[in-house]
Amino acid sequence: MRVRDLLAPGAPRLRLLAAEEELDRQIGGVMTTDLQDPGRYLHGGELVLTGMLWRTVPADSERFVRTLAAGGAVALAAGEAEVGPVPEDLVEACRRHRMPLLAVPDDIAFGTVTEFIGRQVSADRAADLSALVDRHRLLVSAAGAGGLDAVLDLLGGDLDLDCWVLTPTGAVIAGPADRLSAQDRDQLVRAHLAAQRQRRRPPHRVRLAAGAYSLLPAPASAEQDVPRDAARTGSLLADWVLAVAGDVTEWTAKRRQLAENLARLVAAERHRRDEGRRLRRRLADEVLALLRRDADPAEIGRTLYASTAMAAGYEGPESGVPGAEGPWLVLNAEGTGLPEGTVRAVLEEALGGTTDRALVAGAGTGAVVVLPAPDGPVPADVLRDLLAPLDAGLGPEGRITVGVSAPAAGAGGLRGALEEARHAGRIAASRIGRVCVAGPEELASHVLLLAAVPDEVRRAFRGRLLDKVIAYDIEHQADLVRTLEAFLRSDGSWTRCAAQLHVHVNTLRYRIGRIEELTGRDLSRLEDRVDFYLALELA
Repeated sequence: MRVRDLLAPGAPRLRLLAAEEELDRQIGGVMTTDLQDPGRYLHGGELVLTGMLWRTVPADSERFVRTLAAGGAVALAAGEAEVGPVPEDLVEACRRHRMPLLAVPDDIAFGTVTEFIGRQVSADRAADLSALVDRHRLLVSAAGAGGLDAVLDLLGGDLDLDCWVLTPTGAVIAGPADRLSAQDRDQLVRAHLAAQRQRRRPPHRVRLAAGAYSLLPAPASAEQDVPRDAARTGSLLADWVLAVAGDVTEWTAKRRQLAENLARLVAAERHRRDEGRRLRRRLADEVLALLRRDADPAEIGRTLYASTAMAAGYEGPESGVPGAEGPWLVLNAEGTGLPEGTVRAVLEEALGGTTDRALVAGAGTGAVVVLPAPDGPVPADVLRDLLAPLDAGLGPEGRITVGVSAPAAGAGGLRGALEEARHAGRIAASRIGRVCVAGPEELASHVLLLAAVPDEVRRAFRGRLLDKVIAYDIEHQADLVRTLEAFLRSDGSWTRCAAQLHVHVNTLRYRIGRIEELTGRDLSRLEDRVDFYLALELA
């Protein structure tokens, strides 16, 4: 259909405001947006529907229309329901760029315009559904994840095509969760992260026991708090993934286009959701700044109250906000070999599925999180399992370590909780693995003391006690190190240790004697046993 068909009898009651000479342009689809810069989502031929929420000053109109013209949009329809009549600066900008401008009265829904165009331009069933996915960008931009669910339900019902939108940790953003097991989700996101890390070209094809799947990334917005030169590297761990049942490389061209349009729709929804997080990010950074300068707990409490009220949809000063007083947990996370902002983005995605009250503050290559303390399992264990799939996306030098505090009763306890989380984070950093988490229960252990010792001191201590024993084992094919470990685990009991090693007590006594000769230590003394135990822990 052509733009002039929108003004014909039987069409929605739109008013033409500019560029009458361009009404013969062909409409190939509909895009609805209130983004300030929608150019990345334009493919040419679109009628753009907008509520004009992007306009704050008259100069915004010129920039917006210029972007539409450069992206190949054929016309602009401005809704008057939210901000009133179309401003003259927008009319003038459309005249300068020869962009047909239509006013949508406040009693005409964008959905009515979209459906009218859909009936006019649909050709065959697959092409119609592909265009419908494109048009549903409006619904997704306005309705959030519920809009994605509606589109995926439509595809499942009309084309028998199962699709899911997953976070990098395997949580379901949209799609029929009951048709994809937790184990399958884990395998899919691990395959996605590994393919992204290796920079393989999508779609990524995966075969599971349940069948073949195609994976398409929905990139994190380049406007996140990540430097532009590192944005793609850092966002790989935070990208959503569109999982489609089947191998899209074997599909017809129209059906492949359907999957690609859907991936663009998911990316647009991701961008909309990230835009909505800006205020929470500012509150999170404010809380972290207050904690760092040891501010008055009352001031910290007011900021926490504001974040809780926002999450709860609080609207009036007379209403209380349950949970604003706490208890709260603090997480201190660090990234190694990752761009700045990556850990923050990762934790926002990981914790977004568990609570909408988490405040994730950026701190260079790390992040600090303040979130309500759950009633359920030990948070460190839950977080460790939650972050486990990210291991597949971390390169040889990449690591994420997280320390978790004990619950703080209120704002006054958050400063101490932050220090506790930092100490727990040092324990996590001392461990082997790409994703390590340590909780408050480990702060009463010797592990905390070991984590606080510099690496060179720990290596020297371990070497002085164990190097000769290890060298003896290598030269004589002996088993002294394992014998020492078993002896200490048996609390120095000769009979229990011998039984555990399946050797005679005299053999055990000979081995322990050899260890004492090599090291000059006496394993009957508690002090020497403690030293050996710590050295083995460091090893």
